[in-house]
Amino acid sequence: MDYSSLIAKRRDRFSELEEAVGDPELFADPKRATEILREHGKLKQTLELWDKLEAAKRHLADNQELAKSDDPEFSMMAAEEIPALEKEIEKLSGELQYALLPADPGEDRDALIEIRAGAGGDEASLFAAELMRMYQRYADLRGWKSEHLESSPSEVGGFKEVILKITGQEVFRYLKYESGVHRVQRVPATETQGRVHTSTVTVAVLPEAEEVDVELKQEDLRIEVCRSGGAGGQHVNTTDSAVQIFHLPTGLYVRCEHGRSQIKNKELALKIMRTRLYEKKLQEQQAEYSENRRALIGSGDRSEKIRTYNFPQSRITDHRIGFTSHNLTGVIAGDLTEFTNELQKTEMNERLAEAGL
Repeated sequence: MDYSSLIAKRRDRFSELEEAVGDPELFADPKRATEILREHGKLKQTLELWDKLEAAKRHLADNQELAKSDDPEFSMMAAEEIPALEKEIEKLSGELQYALLPADPGEDRDALIEIRAGAGGDEASLFAAELMRMYQRYADLRGWKSEHLESSPSEVGGFKEVILKITGQEVFRYLKYESGVHRVQRVPATETQGRVHTSTVTVAVLPEAEEVDVELKQEDLRIEVCRSGGAGGQHVNTTDSAVQIFHLPTGLYVRCEHGRSQIKNKELALKIMRTRLYEKKLQEQQAEYSENRRALIGSGDRSEKIRTYNFPQSRITDHRIGFTSHNLTGVIAGDLTEFTNELQKTEMNERLAEAGL
């Protein structure tokens, strides 16, 4: 498909945004400034993609012409570059298609990952810890930063609940597919009969909210300071550092006791509360999405089983798209690329159809 007309419109819009970014009054309205800077950055990337694609196409055309040369050595050198150029053009074309689609809310944002042990007791908590490490390694592979915000350890060394913050470029765009129920089938370390058990862990990936997205009114909050509990030594057991916040209009509740500072815990609890309220707002917007896309990105239904990790057969299956991989070791080590690519491809086809592209 020829995207020239779409690119021309993007260039016109980019020129408008360039003027807006240069306006000294821009930051008088923080919300508008955030939106404009975000759109400016995304459009800049799209136009750079287009330029790379056009350059690669010109390079390919030149090589195809040179491959017809009467000089055998020169012709062979040109022909050898053609497959790599065709592969690059295919890759850039896919990225450009995705970039030209209307952006999903929050896809270029940082993310909070909430991981909770489900059915399966101790084994579920151990798998929750494994998923936490999987996402931390995935973040490392992509050059992102991961931060352990809050957790509730289990007695066997796993986690009943853990919250991570992932910071980097387009974090939510790649992690949004992880929301849902992850099922594990394996022989637990505590199993003496060698029987395979099935356990579940719930994952929720939330685009991090900014202060301009959600206004937290003081009258809507009940903030309580209480004593921290659980492991952590004498200090954590004798200091009123834990903070819990109730959002009265929605009934949402957040408790933070990870740090020793009451102020830090309050800041963190407010950040998590703001993000959960932002997620609720997005869910209402996403109710307009097609049924297929709601199922694919799993942005709301945390009860849906999305993936099964079968250790005896070294097999992982994503049930939303029917995709199976036998690279279980690699995935647990953080290499989610195979699944992310397939999920993005399916979502892109859905979005292209919806946009009439």
